[in-house]
Amino acid sequence: MISVTSKFTINRAALAQLDVAAAIALEQTAEALHTDVVQAQVIPRDTGNLQGEAFFVDKKDAPRGLVRLVHSAPYARRVYFNPDGLRFHRQAWESYETTLGKNGKERKRKVKHDGNPNARDHWYEPWLPGGEKGDFCAEKFKVLYRRAARKTGVMK
Repeated sequence: MISVTSKFTINRAALAQLDVAAAIALEQTAEALHTDVVQAQVIPRDTGNLQGEAFFVDKKDAPRGLVRLVHSAPYARRVYFNPDGLRFHRQAWESYETTLGKNGKERKRKVKHDGNPNARDHWYEPWLPGGEKGDFCAEKFKVLYRRAARKTGVMK
């Protein structure tokens, strides 16, 4: 009869470093997705608010494994799900804005807008599973996690 015994110790410091590396990689993956979505020019664009200052990465829960891409504009949900058949501006266009002049008289001013050529509703679909970029986040996280773990010295 053969008897085998073994002992192992868990390196809790190394596991903590890997948790930090995972949170860093998750934040960077979310930023990469944010950039990729903006560069793909799929978000409908009127004033630019929906893909500008109202579109950001919420990283506060990254240590718990959760990040969010947030569109804080109140109309984002309506535009994304597009229940009323909105038309998307896919090229540059002009509109007129009425303002009051210094003398109190109304005046019309021409405003130029830039459209996104690939604008659509459900603009995240290419990055969802089964979409043409469905593996974007997984692949990006894999690369960024390895890089962050190497910087901690845990992985070589």
